[in-house]
Amino acid sequence: MRSLLALALICNAALAQAAVQTREIPYQDADGQRLVGYYAYDDAVDGKRPGVVVVHEWWGLNDYAKRRARDLAALGYSALAIDMYGDGKNTEHPVDAKAFSSAALQDPQAAAKRFNAGVELLKKQPGTDTDKLAAIGYCFGGKVVLDAARRGEPLAGVVSFHGALVTRTPATPGSVKAKVLVEHGAADSMVTEQQVEAFKKEMNDAGASFEFVTLPGAKHGFTNPDADRLGHAGHDSHGGPDIAYSKDADERSWADMQAFLDKLFVN
Repeated sequence: MRSLLALALICNAALAQAAVQTREIPYQDADGQRLVGYYAYDDAVDGKRPGVVVVHEWWGLNDYAKRRARDLAALGYSALAIDMYGDGKNTEHPVDAKAFSSAALQDPQAAAKRFNAGVELLKKQPGTDTDKLAAIGYCFGGKVVLDAARRGEPLAGVVSFHGALVTRTPATPGSVKAKVLVEHGAADSMVTEQQVEAFKKEMNDAGASFEFVTLPGAKHGFTNPDADRLGHAGHDSHGGPDIAYSKDADERSWADMQAFLDKLFVN
C-alpha cells in the first residue's frame, strides 16, 4: 500500500513539474550584433513540435512579447521571442520606440538578416520541427513578419496583429510562399484605409494566399493589455500613440491565429 502511495506521489510530482519552461538565449546576427532571444516550450510535449517566431512591438523585447511566447508554448509550440533591436533593449517611451524601430528598419537587408538569425536560433532548439515553422508579429513585428513573407522566406505561415502594412520591399508575383493572416483593427488610426487597400492589392497581384480580418472598433495595439497605459501615460510633452486594448479583439484574433496554425500544422 505504501509503495502504491509513493508511486502516486512520484507521478503527481512529475506531472506538476511538466510545464512551460523558458530561458534566455544570447545569439548574434550576421553582422555580429549581440541579440537576446526568449525561448519557451512545454516539457510535457513529447518529441518535436512546430516552431513559431514571435516578433515584438515597437517597444522592443519586453514582458508582453515574452508572454506571447509562453502562450504559444502552452499550445504545444516551440516558441522564440526574437530581438530586433539588440541586447534585448526595450522602452515605454514612444519617442525611443520610434527611434529604435526606425533604426531597425532603415536597411531592409539588415532587418532581414536579423529576423533570419532568430529563425535559425529557433531551428537549433531540440524541440523544434524545422520543417514546420511560422512567425507572428505585433505592430512593428507585424511588419517584420509580413516583409519576411514578401521576400519568400521558407515559412509555412505568418500572422500580423495590428501590424504596419507599408513596405519598401513589396511582394512580386510568386514571391510569397507563406500563407498570410492579418488581424487589423477597424479603428486603427495608425494605418490608413489607403494602406489597407494597397496591401490587399499587393497580395492579390503577387498571387499570395492571404486572409485579412478587420476587427470592429479595435484600435492599434488591441492585443496588449498595457496599451491603454502606454498610450495615455503622457510621456512628457510628446503624448502617447493612439492605441488601446480590446479584450474582444484580442481573444478573437488569438483564436483566429490558433485556427490558422492548426490548418498549417495539424494533419
